[in-house]
Amino acid sequence: MKFAFSTLGVPGRPLTEVARLAADSGYQGVELRAHPEEPVHPGIGTTERAEAVREFERAGVEILTVAGYAQIAAAGDDKPVIKEMEDLSRLAKDLGAPFVRVFPGGGDQDPERADAIAARRLGAAVETAADLGVRILLETHDSHRTGADVTRVLGLVGHKHAGALWDVMHPWLGGERPAATHAALSPFLGYVQVKDVASREDLTPLPLGQGALPLGECLALADPDGWVCWEYEKRWYPTAAELPGLLTAGREHLLSLIRTG
Repeated sequence: MKFAFSTLGVPGRPLTEVARLAADSGYQGVELRAHPEEPVHPGIGTTERAEAVREFERAGVEILTVAGYAQIAAAGDDKPVIKEMEDLSRLAKDLGAPFVRVFPGGGDQDPERADAIAARRLGAAVETAADLGVRILLETHDSHRTGADVTRVLGLVGHKHAGALWDVMHPWLGGERPAATHAALSPFLGYVQVKDVASREDLTPLPLGQGALPLGECLALADPDGWVCWEYEKRWYPTAAELPGLLTAGREHLLSLIRTG
């Protein structure tokens, strides 16, 4: 497997530091949080995009994903959401990233209506993504936290450039076992996003292996040639331990799970 980490765990860090941190900790890739708080987001120009590519090339680290915040099942007009996904796809193309991450965000909708809205928008945006050579991945999250939820949308879209991102925490919170999540998502799966927390009541991020998430079960099902990304939610939990000092041990823990799985 190839390992990445999300810049959600190192909020606001310059790209030079992020790339060096990945290389020094033995990670092959980075998932870039695409938000105006961060160095990379759809509003940056061609110069900044080219420099980001150079920074990671110098370090020998891949840009795995542009992690966007499009809420594809949310109430409102379609056009702004479709444009947001298309802008994220163009950013991913310019950075050489194969994936764009989007969220469901349909909690304010009837589930059947949310599915239809999400599928309609994703189906429109994925045509641009396909032309750019990018896959848009719908994350198991919020209104569509389980593999079964996400599969309902992707089945309606029916396009190979519309896929799934398995955030292992949310199906677990939804009571879905890893085997069921994987069975639902496997035809669509882009990669696996791992994390660890103390319990369903306390979602403060912990070092991998120190919490309650069934990481071993999840990794036993993952593609042995695929990507696993550690999303450590430091941005939302500022009192959590600093990620840089945890990265090497986290990678070693994932490797130990793979070897014993």
